[in-house]
Amino acid sequence: MTQESTPIEGTPLIAPSSIDHPLHEAAVEACRSVFDPEIPVNIFDLGLIYTITINDDAEVSVIMTLTAPGCPVAGEMPGWVQEAISGVPGVKTVEVELVWEPPWGMEMMSDEARLELGFM
Repeated sequence: MTQESTPIEGTPLIAPSSIDHPLHEAAVEACRSVFDPEIPVNIFDLGLIYTITINDDAEVSVIMTLTAPGCPVAGEMPGWVQEAISGVPGVKTVEVELVWEPPWGMEMMSDEARLELGFM
């Protein structure tokens, strides 16, 4: 294993979101309006949205994943997220990046999502 591919100890696998930005909660609520057609829980509570960063110019960057690389809506869901957040008043631009690392796991779901899906 090369040093470049070894994460530095203490470095988070998922970058932190801009939770203090005034548009953060509205961006989260926009993500909650997006659903995987096969799962009756929104993608935010499923844990598919890893990071939402918002800069001082109200430019939003989202890092997300899917439950599996073979997800039938893999090509469409990032666009749904971009469209949902673009509708938030004050947001200038939205960029959505789809990643596979770290891989999604059921432990990333909110308690509400686990309850809804019968895992609690």
